[in-house]
Amino acid sequence: MNNDSSIAGLAQELRAEVARLRPGDRLPSSRSLMSRYQVSPVTVSRAIRLLAAEGLVVARPGSGTYVAERPRPAPAEPADLDWQAVALGDRTVDAEGVVGLLTPAPESVIALSGGYLAPALQPVRALATAAARAARRPDAWERPPLPGLRDLREWFARTAGGDVTAADVTITSGGQSAISLILRALLPPGAPLLVESPTYLGALASARAAGLRPVPVPIDDQGLRTDLLADAFAATGARALFCQPTFHNPTGAVLSGPRREQVLSVARAAGAFVVEDDYSRHLAIDPPPPPLVAADRDGRVVHIASLTKATAPSLRVAAVIARGPVAERIRSAQAVESFFVARPLQETAVELVTSSAWPRHLRTVGEELRRRRDTLTTALATAGLSPAVRPRGGLHLWVGLPEGVDDVALAEAALRGGVLVSPGRRYFPAEPPRPRVRLSYGTAAGETELTEGAARFARTLAAAASPSPPRTPRP
Repeated sequence: MNNDSSIAGLAQELRAEVARLRPGDRLPSSRSLMSRYQVSPVTVSRAIRLLAAEGLVVARPGSGTYVAERPRPAPAEPADLDWQAVALGDRTVDAEGVVGLLTPAPESVIALSGGYLAPALQPVRALATAAARAARRPDAWERPPLPGLRDLREWFARTAGGDVTAADVTITSGGQSAISLILRALLPPGAPLLVESPTYLGALASARAAGLRPVPVPIDDQGLRTDLLADAFAATGARALFCQPTFHNPTGAVLSGPRREQVLSVARAAGAFVVEDDYSRHLAIDPPPPPLVAADRDGRVVHIASLTKATAPSLRVAAVIARGPVAERIRSAQAVESFFVARPLQETAVELVTSSAWPRHLRTVGEELRRRRDTLTTALATAGLSPAVRPRGGLHLWVGLPEGVDDVALAEAALRGGVLVSPGRRYFPAEPPRPRVRLSYGTAAGETELTEGAARFARTLAAAASPSPPRTPRP
């Protein structure tokens, strides 16, 4: 081997050694390198000078050779992504409200917002047992039937009542996914969709993301104003209504018996579908009425039932009940979009709802939600606030604010004051008639937190509602 190749070979070995060391580490001595690589002193000296010229090492006479500090790369110019604005066009997805509900409250802030049970109310032990049993099944990781496991579909069918059968049920990945799936299957972009006003903000987000036009139909303490429903269908030509007849979000209202019949009658006359989001049937404080789908005889109701709200956020299991061509369209849309719901989740859900722990859990949750509702209602009353409806189930109170209060600014101030609440205007498809907030009693850690959270909110509201002191004119 000639001398130049010996220098190059040693330099390559030393580069590898430098890469393994940290800046400031000392390289072996020249004598050690001569012995290890069987090279001359001149070869060692020239190889080290080569690495020094590359900025990899620093030679300190009388001390040795050390790994040099690695230079920091110059910050790269930010990529020019402006071209995407042209390619994407003017269609946007507004997830601000949904993301806000899914974002945990900061530390030391009391959560009076959110759509899931507090961890202490979730059936964690029963879920762990169900998941363990599900995982032991020999086919637990096999592909499930596209509509879902038959046992699970039969359970949802029995829960819905009427003449619903397992053949009418399709298992989906949670209620939010079901809403998006149904709206895209039912209506083309640009079509009107009648919705309650106010309504669940996740449904508004899904409708707008699908290019639909949400059209408000007011509600009161008896639920949807059916006296206005026929006019809304006639004025818009809408072919679908989205509603939550039981434990409505955000108001907590339950659609009265006569109005339940009128909804189906008006929809029938309009040739329209009724999308019934029965999201919180299992969060009952008092027994709920049967769902609309139980009285449906002509495939008009597309029903959504969910297990997530009554269990835990990550049990993303829900069901869509539909009949006729619309059921086939929904199943086809899900197959194209996501194939099927993961079998382990479905098996876990079957194990849970067929166990003796399930009815015990529902009784415990119902009793706890009753105490929490009453605690928060009482705490708000001391500040002169009362909900529009005393909920018979669900997780929320819908509370009016004094005229002139900005609900969004109030929610921001409340967060600074240590309590998280939901501003009401996000739940309206158009301009709200008056300012409101949604306060949740199912998400806080317990009754003590509910009382303290109400007190913090009351202080924030008092500060927001009090008139500002007049400014003293300057001389």
